[in-house]
Formats: sequence, C-alpha cells, structure tokens
Amino acid sequence: MKTTPEAIVEVNTAKNFVGSAISGSMGFNAHYANMIGGIFLATGQDEAHIVEGSLGITVAEEADGDLYFSVTLPDVPVATFGGGTRLETARECLEIMGVYGSDGVGKFAEIVAGTVLAGELSLMGALAAGHLARAHKDLGRG
Repeated sequence: MKTTPEAIVEVNTAKNFVGSAISGSMGFNAHYANMIGGIFLATGQDEAHIVEGSLGITVAEEADGDLYFSVTLPDVPVATFGGGTRLETARECLEIMGVYGSDGVGKFAEIVAGTVLAGELSLMGALAAGHLARAHKDLGRG
C-alpha cells in the first residue's frame, strides 16, 4: 500500500473519528455508502436502506508494526430473494455471486461486509500515502 500502519491509524483517527464527530456524522467511516450503494443498486436491494447500511465504524490499530483493521456494520438489511431481486439484472448479479435464493443471504451479507472492508482499507491507504490527492490533482480535478 506504499504507506505504514502508523500512517493509516493517523488518517483513520483524523478523518473517521475526529472528522466524523466534528461534522455530526452518525457513522465513523470514510465511505461505506459508496460501496453499500453500488452493491444495493446492482442487486435489487432497497436503496432507502443504504443510509442505515452506511452507519458503521472503521477501526485501525497498530501493534508491533502490524496493522489491525476492522469495519463494524451494525445494520445492513439485505435480501437474496423477492422484491427487487426478481429484476433480471439484479437476479443475475446475485446468481454470479452464488447467493440468489432464500439460503444465500448470510453469504451475501459476508460479501457486502468484505467489500466494505476492502474499500475502506484501500481508501485509508490511499489517503495515508497521498495517492488520492495526487490522483485528483493529476487528473485535473483540483
């Protein structure tokens, strides 16, 4: 990731804890909503639940040079059968993941959580290494 555990911990503390508290956020994370939203829209979930699905907490700790990184998702309502999952493209997305049907919801929830974990760690690493700001500058976005 071209950064250090200490730098990721520092960014997480500044952005996800202090920054979220100052802004009055109910979730202490960088961007759960982006990942939750993308998955929900692709798989026929109720997009109104993106809000509660994004209210989690990211924790980053350093111990003996290692990074311990976790996400907590207290409320992510998902379904793998019925409602919007009956739409052809939504059903196909769920089938590709091997979760369509009444027995797939647990596995689907794990996929959602794993996606959030990977995305959150990636963003924290990019912020800690300065890659995100540099990429935006290089691409002419300010």
